[in-house]
Amino acid sequence: MQLSSLFEQQRKLDNYIETKHKLSDKDLFEEKVLALFVELGELANETRCFKFWSLKEASPKATILEEYVDGIHFLLSLGITVEATPDIVDVFEQEATTTSLFNQIYRAIDYFKDRRDLDTYMIVFGLYLKLAEQLGFTEAEVVEAYHSKNDVNFKRQDQDY
Repeated sequence: MQLSSLFEQQRKLDNYIETKHKLSDKDLFEEKVLALFVELGELANETRCFKFWSLKEASPKATILEEYVDGIHFLLSLGITVEATPDIVDVFEQEATTTSLFNQIYRAIDYFKDRRDLDTYMIVFGLYLKLAEQLGFTEAEVVEAYHSKNDVNFKRQDQDY
């Protein structure tokens, strides 16, 4: 997936938020990690992949995609904190169930939280992109949804969200 434009957009949003809230000198790494965990949980909840006890269908694809790109925002933001701005991240090729992928991503994020290194970050991102593929999202859909949600996030800041 081509990512340079997404990293640039995220950098602008992060700078806008940090300036507006006077956080430029604060290390927000732990907050961003927790936000990514929360967004990942919200995404899992919308897919309902783990809800073996329920017959209710997953949320509509548009809802799941919006939750997915919420996670992309925090994933990009965390990448910026470790100076990771790759142009391309490879999608993992191993077979896994959706539930297994969510569990792998949670473990990888937790490991990244402790390590804060580029190699571990790239593993997290690769797994997250594999999840997009597993959920049936194309690269174009993810990029378009990211840009749309990024616009919403700027507007929310202007409205003191």
